[in-house]
Formats: sequence, C-alpha cells, structure tokens
Amino acid sequence: MTPESEIEFCEYVEDSRDALLRTAFLTCGDWHRAEDAVQTSLIKLYGAWNRTRRETVDAYTRRILANALIDQTRRGWFRRERSYADPPELAGDGIAEDGRAEAAAILARLPLRQRATLVLRFWEDRSVEETARILRCTTGTVKSNTSRGLQTLREHYAASSLAGQGSK
Repeated sequence: MTPESEIEFCEYVEDSRDALLRTAFLTCGDWHRAEDAVQTSLIKLYGAWNRTRRETVDAYTRRILANALIDQTRRGWFRRERSYADPPELAGDGIAEDGRAEAAAILARLPLRQRATLVLRFWEDRSVEETARILRCTTGTVKSNTSRGLQTLREHYAASSLAGQGSK
C-alpha cells in the first residue's frame, strides 16, 4: 500500500469507526462482540483497500461488517452456555428508565438477520436495494425481515408498555 493510500485509509477509519461500532452494537447487542466485528471488518478492508472503489467503500465496509457478525454466531464458542449475573428472563428489567436502552434491549431480542435489516434500513437509512446488496439477499427478503422485525418490536414494546403501566 502506498503512503497516500494508507493515509486515505486511516482517515476513512477515523471518520467511520464510531458509526460502524454503533451499527455493530445495534446488530449484535454486545459492545465486545461489536468491537471485535468492527476490528475484523477494518482488517479485511485494509487488505482490499487498493481494490476498493471510494464511492462504494461505505456499503462494502458494512457488507464486511454484516458478514463478520454472522460469522461470529456460527462459531462453536458462541453457542456454548454462558453464565450471567441475572437469569436471562430477568436480565434487563431495570433498563426501562432510558428509552434508548429499552429500545436496544427489545432490538436485541430479534433474530440477527432481522436486527441487521432494521439497523441498516432505519438507523443507517439505507434503501431496500442497498440493504439487500449489503446482506447478500433479495429485496423480498429485506422486506419480509423488515415487516417481521417491526411487528416483533411492536409486540415487545406494547408488552413492556403495558407492564410499565401496571406497576404505576
């Protein structure tokens, strides 16, 4: 890599790292996994930087990120049982004070593909076609994942709202 390309890459990383980290966190719900996925994505991007078109580098990077997050779930260690301070059904009950934290907790309950679709469509403000390209699926799959994900979010939000009203 030429010194000019390396400077350009470093500037891109500096400008986009926070947005990539937020996207990864909203997709996987874990800051540590999000940081690992962003780091993996940037390493892969570095290797392909000279072949990458600058006008599509954001979409390409997000595709790498989505694939890295999906690959994490395929690893054997991810599926193993993990211990938590609170049982899973009780974890997050005290989060309702902050609306964004509550939304993130509800979003974390979605399957990974639906979560990734919703994050790309609504957080990243991507079109259906662009989301389909990033996730390597059809536009119909993006539409159905969006519909199912939004329906699940509505149901969870309604249930948490009713539970919050019952305790007042």
